Amino acid sequence: MNDFQQKDGDGAQGPGGFGERVDRVGTDAQQLWSDARGAVDELNASLDLKGRVERNPYAMVAAAFGVGYLLGGGLFTPLTARVVRLGVRLAALPFVKDELIRMAEVALENVKASRASPTGEPPEAGPSRPA
Repeated sequence: MNDFQQKDGDGAQGPGGFGERVDRVGTDAQQLWSDARGAVDELNASLDLKGRVERNPYAMVAAAFGVGYLLGGGLFTPLTARVVRLGVRLAALPFVKDELIRMAEVALENVKASRASPTGEPPEAGPSRPA
């Protein structure tokens, strides 16, 4: 006989029989459920979703939209590729602007230095252009 059909000589189920296994599975399932519930409660406490929604409702709606978009399969679409390219360009814009300003400042300093005479005095005013 297999494990599920272990019986004593009189037909009663012995130790480790089917009834005990069902009880053990039920107990394990209850323990798993309580562990999962505890994990969800801890996650809710650490994320404080309710408080975040109250403080920043529009940001949370945008975050929910983004998560739904990604879970809905929007990650590898042409629209996402365009948005990512635009985001990279916008993120790089301040760095490019700062570099251009530095280059302009260096060029301006070079122009000022080339106009100054070797003695450190400004050059004489040159002929004016006709209007």
